[in-house]
Parts: sequence; C-alpha cells; structure tokens
Amino acid sequence: MNFDAVRGRASDGWVTSTPSVIDRLRTRDSGRVPFSVEFSPPRDEAAEARLWRAVRVFERLGPSFVSMTYGAGGSTRDRTVRVTGDLAEETTLLPVAHLTAVSHSVDELRSMVGAYADRGISNILVLRGDPPGDPLGEWVKHPDGVEYAEDLVRLVRDLGDFHVGVASFPEGHYRAPDLAHDTRYLVSKLRAGAEYSITQMFFDVEQYLRLRDRVAAFDPIEGAKPIIPEIMPITSLRSVRRMVELSGSSLPPDLERRLANAAGDGPEENRAAVREIGIDMATEMCERLVAEGAPGLHFITLNFARATAEVLERLGDKIGSAVPAGSVPEVPARAVS
Repeated sequence: MNFDAVRGRASDGWVTSTPSVIDRLRTRDSGRVPFSVEFSPPRDEAAEARLWRAVRVFERLGPSFVSMTYGAGGSTRDRTVRVTGDLAEETTLLPVAHLTAVSHSVDELRSMVGAYADRGISNILVLRGDPPGDPLGEWVKHPDGVEYAEDLVRLVRDLGDFHVGVASFPEGHYRAPDLAHDTRYLVSKLRAGAEYSITQMFFDVEQYLRLRDRVAAFDPIEGAKPIIPEIMPITSLRSVRRMVELSGSSLPPDLERRLANAAGDGPEENRAAVREIGIDMATEMCERLVAEGAPGLHFITLNFARATAEVLERLGDKIGSAVPAGSVPEVPARAVS
C-alpha cells in the first residue's frame, strides 16, 4: 500500500466510516463512565483461542473500544494487523491499533497504516516504542524512520482522516529528565494532532490527577483533551513486578508490602490472596477516578476477561456500556486456524 493509495481511500471517506474514540467517550456526559480494554497479539494457536474467549465476553459487556498492542521492534507486526483486522470484521467491537516508530522506516510505517486502513481501522494509538530485546535500553532511530512520537502522529494524520491517540505517563516517562519535560513532550504530541492520550499503568490515583493538572496548566486547550487512565487489576505479584520493571513505572511501597505478605514465602505465591488485594485495589482506584471525572477507564487484560469483569461488576451502574442491551447478536465460537 503506497502513500497515495492510503490518502485516496481516506479522502473518499472509506476510513471515516467508523466511530472515533472521542465519539465513544461521549457517554461520560450521561453520568456513566465508559470503559475500554487492551489486548495483546497471541503468540500461538492456544493463546489465540484464549484471546477470542475473552473477546466474546467483553463484546457482551460493551467496551467503548478495544486496543491491540504492538511488539517491541515490530516483532508482532503481521499478527497485530491480522488480529486487529479480525476484531474489526468479525465482532461488534471498535478496535484501536497500536503503531510504534521503533525499527521501522517511514515507508514501512505508511505501509502499516495502509494495512490497517484495508481492514477498516481508522483509530490508531501512536507510540515511539521500546527497543527490542531491552525495553529500557538505548533508543536508536531507524535511519529512514522518525525520531519522536509527535513525528509519527503527523505522519499518520497526513495519510488521511485517521483518529490518533498517544501515550501519557503519570509518573513521567523514564527517559524524560523531569516532569516538566515530560509534560512538554505530551503537549507536543497533542498539538501535532493527537485527540486523546491513554496513560501507562499506575497504582496511585494522585499521580494521574497531577498529570492532568500539569497538562492543563501548561496548555489549557490541549489539556482539555481526554487523558484516559489505564488500570491493571493485579492477579500475580511476580507478573506485576516484571511489568513494572519493563515499563519504568513503580509499585507504591505500601502496596508492594501488602502484596508480598499475601504472596507468602513459599516457592509458589498465593495467587488467590494476591488477586483479592489486586481486585480490591483496582476497584478502589476506579471509584476514585470516576469521582474525579476521568473520561473513561482502560483496563490491561493480558487477554483474560475474569479480573476486569469482576471489577466492572463491583463498579455497577457507575460504568456505561457502548452496546445497547440485546444488540449483540449470538455469534458461534470462532475457529482458530
């Protein structure tokens, strides 16, 4: 897919036929906060079957949108495009495709956007991305690529009428020298044409609120754009420690001590006890975020539905569905080839 072909389809209205994330967030005005979920490309056939079981559960719960992550260095590129396209074509869900700049030339990035457009996907979450092999290692620009996420935002917007989101960081990005620089980087991405941001996972609501305050103070116009908090219901101490390590975020010391005590000293952690704390914590965070006016709640699912569904059930009528009752047709179980 070349640049002209992508631009032509967009200008003909082909890309704009699907709702945007901003459209779906408008249910917040009704007093019920929309929710969304994040999936990851499956590694094998068994993982794909598990993903689709989760997809069908969430389809009936009515998320405002679902996002599909993108492996470091484009390691899951083909699988990401295929599965995200299948979500667009085989479900009632609104997919948001991740796109990263790392290890890709501009031509490759244009081709990726074209591949998404071919599958009817117009919502794209743009990230600079982490280096393959070592997410916290030195970031090296592709010789024919782009340097910053704001450059990728402009590239995607120039290709047509795509709806673009970006990442934001309640604790500040680990590569930013301080929070002031991190705020300027986020605002530059919003000024480049991003319509909203989704935060990195965090475990202290105050960090989200301070991020929102910083952006609004720096640029009231861009600060009015939605900052969607990302929540991960913790079900394993070992897993969350690994995710925190790779992301450059942190666990509050008090929370980590509670989780460690619950996990116990044995060779296998007490997953049930850890999970109970994790679900309680996620629910409390969501209640506070709703009360503080968050535009939506975005859940990391790890391709499982149970933990997020339990949090949503506890939140009750605080959470709104993007799917009217009875509007989701019965769909036979998907065969995984």
